[in-house]
Amino acid sequence: MNTALLLLPDFALILLGTAIRRWMHLGDHFWNGVEKLVYFILFPALLINAIIKTRLDIGSAMPLLATALAAMAAGMVLGLIPKLFSRLPALTYASMFQCAYRFNSYIALAVAGMLFGAPGIATMGLIVGAAVPFANLVSVWMLARHGEIGLWREVARNPLIWGTAAGFLLNLAGFVPPAPLQAFLGRLADASIALGLITVGAALRLDSTPGVRGFSLWLVAVKLLALPLVAIGVGALLGLSGLNYQVAVLFAALPTASSAYILAMRMGGDGKSVAWLISATTLGSMLTLPLWAAWLSGR
Repeated sequence: MNTALLLLPDFALILLGTAIRRWMHLGDHFWNGVEKLVYFILFPALLINAIIKTRLDIGSAMPLLATALAAMAAGMVLGLIPKLFSRLPALTYASMFQCAYRFNSYIALAVAGMLFGAPGIATMGLIVGAAVPFANLVSVWMLARHGEIGLWREVARNPLIWGTAAGFLLNLAGFVPPAPLQAFLGRLADASIALGLITVGAALRLDSTPGVRGFSLWLVAVKLLALPLVAIGVGALLGLSGLNYQVAVLFAALPTASSAYILAMRMGGDGKSVAWLISATTLGSMLTLPLWAAWLSGR
């Protein structure tokens, strides 16, 4: 119940974005501007702020990271299976494919903090820092490939990848930002959560691209049910236990990231179907995350 209540504010922000778009009539130009602000300024600030605060001990964390990345890789493989049977437009498929493995880092850190306190936040932060470049590189590659856009040009221009890389370099260099800079980054990071989810809601529509319902339901099942099972198996195989094991499984059970919609829109993809998937996995995780958390606590 506590985890379900924790997810309510994020889902309410998505609904708020839908309501603002419908009733305030701000126009596409306004929402395009907000999208660019979130994508190029606020999200990178969030990543840098989170990573420089996390104590990185890569050696002892290798089984943890291997479990989390294996779950993401499983999502990619499972996301490829429907392509063998479907006839979706290439760019629509590439846009939706990223919803099989991308994760909502806002909910990740909030859930870890609520259940495990500061150690949980640090552990989840390490996973997020390692997984973001992996997720973004694969997502950009798929969209660039199917959208006939140069991959390396898009990678070089991707602010989420640059934000992650900058955070890692500053962390490894032992950089401790002065208090004013910490406050500045913190304010930008806080704004990214609200505006990012509102932007997702603003793009939400009751319908999606024709012919994607089966693929959409498959991706929801993969993200919320299959990936946690993969993390359970891989984590046990690698000898994970305690906090690391619990955080790795909860990471695998997270809903799809709101940045998946922003990336799809920025690269000319099917943002409407991606927005539906983000909302569906977020709503579904209000049921599944508490169940996974309860199962882990009872082990």
